[in-house]
Amino acid sequence: MLVKLMVFLPLLAALVAGLGNRMIGDFAAKLMTTGALFVSAVIAWFIFALYLTGLGVPQVVPVLDWIHSGDMHVDWALRIDALTAVMLVVITTVSSLVHLYSWGYMAEDDGQPRFFAYLSLFTFAMLMLVTADSLVQMFFGWEGVGLASYLLIGFWYKKPSANAAAIKAFVVNRIGDFGFSLGIFGTFLVFGTISIPAILAAAPGMAGSTIGFLSLRVDTMTLLCLLLFVGAMGKSAQLGLHTWLPDAMEGPTPVSALIHAATMVTAGVFMVCRLSPMFVTSEVAMHVVTYVGAATAFFAATVGTTQTDIKRVIAYSTCSQLGYMFMAAGVGAFGGAMFHLFTHAFFKALLFLGAGSVIHAMHHEQDMRFYGGLRKHIPMTFWAMMAGTLAITGVGVSEVFGFAGFYSKDAIIEASFARGATAGGVAFAVGVFAALLTSFYSWRVMFLTFWGTPRWAGSEHIRHAVQHQHDDPAAEGQGSDPRPVKTIEGTAGYHPHESPWSMLVPLALLSLGAVFAGFAFRDVLLDPERGAEFWRASIAFDAGLMHRMHEVPLLVSLSATIAMIAGLAIAWLAYVRERDIPARFVAAFGPLYRFLLNKWYFDELYDLMFVRPAFAIGRLLWKGGDEGTIDRFGPDGAAALVAGGSRLAVRLQSGYLYTYALVMLIGLSAAATWAITR
Repeated sequence: MLVKLMVFLPLLAALVAGLGNRMIGDFAAKLMTTGALFVSAVIAWFIFALYLTGLGVPQVVPVLDWIHSGDMHVDWALRIDALTAVMLVVITTVSSLVHLYSWGYMAEDDGQPRFFAYLSLFTFAMLMLVTADSLVQMFFGWEGVGLASYLLIGFWYKKPSANAAAIKAFVVNRIGDFGFSLGIFGTFLVFGTISIPAILAAAPGMAGSTIGFLSLRVDTMTLLCLLLFVGAMGKSAQLGLHTWLPDAMEGPTPVSALIHAATMVTAGVFMVCRLSPMFVTSEVAMHVVTYVGAATAFFAATVGTTQTDIKRVIAYSTCSQLGYMFMAAGVGAFGGAMFHLFTHAFFKALLFLGAGSVIHAMHHEQDMRFYGGLRKHIPMTFWAMMAGTLAITGVGVSEVFGFAGFYSKDAIIEASFARGATAGGVAFAVGVFAALLTSFYSWRVMFLTFWGTPRWAGSEHIRHAVQHQHDDPAAEGQGSDPRPVKTIEGTAGYHPHESPWSMLVPLALLSLGAVFAGFAFRDVLLDPERGAEFWRASIAFDAGLMHRMHEVPLLVSLSATIAMIAGLAIAWLAYVRERDIPARFVAAFGPLYRFLLNKWYFDELYDLMFVRPAFAIGRLLWKGGDEGTIDRFGPDGAAALVAGGSRLAVRLQSGYLYTYALVMLIGLSAAATWAITR
């Protein structure tokens, strides 16, 4: 009963808030949806605690009969095991805190019931995905989060860029979902079932078999795993299908934290780990996962070093960290992938919501070039983002204490080295280099935002806000709000303000996760013996690899820490000590800088390869096919024929009796002539 309550409460709240909307009012909608999520979070933590203490037992909770068609039987059921328990904690905790945070962030929006309904709908879809007992049910949740993300990214539908970003996310994910659906079809064809436990039990027996595909004989498990992985690439924004993720920042900041930091984008990682017994049967598939993850981690980290929009930097950071997770899965460290997913949820949601607090203080200005010196104005936000930065960069001392990323990210790097072979070596090298870049761009955000002298004089957003307050006498003296002096020029007298408690409380709670999540759960999730007991075959946990991971050389263990220190030093030198270094770098390496600033020109390349040809084909079919052929010879042609006939008939209708008599005589003469000559 508790499991059903946890899963369906968000759906019930979404329906009431969405359908009730203005009738129930903003406060009731927010209270109902937020309260439902906190109840679900409490239940999720209780389930997680059972597995941590060894009392949790894998179970399947039936809901109802769903689809019975031929050999396919799909019963709607909720599968609960250790893997699900980890995801339940991530989803409900982050979602409940995002709901609470949105009380303050969206306080002035006139569509609050709709927004909170979308948030809860998204959470329900994500819960359906991770509790799925069959591939069809997983696909239901998979598409549900796609729909909800479309609604949330395009929430400000009057903003053209938000609409474009929502459509882009939807379309790009459809490409990945097409591969995922083919993988589900193929899996049902091979195994005769879409029940996940039945498939995983039978997967080892299919190793080495072949199947026909596109007139070729290919390895069965390799084909199925690669098709399924295409879906993971789309949902988790891996290189090639990543272009939707940065543009999705057009949605409200709470959406960024919920969708792109901790839940939707991790769905692909969860799916690969859930189906890990399938993936380990194909060495080729594992190598593909490793190399795609490594390429994504490298690509996104390089792009993050040049972006000026604070949310886009964090978005590319998410993309890079997802690459780490797939690298871990590719080398067989599925426990490491899930551990990093778990810790990443706390510190990445913290960074996104912290960025939202900065944006809130800066009147929606997102360009870091117009920040500076904010640690004195918004100290609580500063310390929250400091905790998130220490976590993502992996600050810690072995055997003493470390922030969340110190344990999870370092574990991936060590596992890659322990795996050996070419794929493991590539993952290790990329992991260390990406750690250096992660440290650099993360501290770059901190230094540009919170250190130095204020630079917001060039911000149009702040100038507009200050002028608005100057013009409105009633705006002065409103507590913590900025209070410009009466004789202002530009942004003189502007004072950034700290966020309300509804935004600061989630930051404080997420800070606890960013600080302690790695230290508290490392032994349970990664230790060879305790980890094997915790996961209990919910993933393909390689205890041998975990043993070797703890026995790597000291230099390997220190490599991520050395990279972190190097990245911090470079960022401090460039943005605190000698601030002309970035300008000198751009002048010396202009082409490289523009290449990274324009995100490797993926958008331009896709526009040239796909968007323009698609528009050209569309115009051809529209102008030449629809208008030039169908309309011309169809409705327009018929209408023209009728109109021409009507005009001719009108000319024959003179209204004079003798004219009609003449026509009748001519007709009779013609008929008589025909009869005689016949």
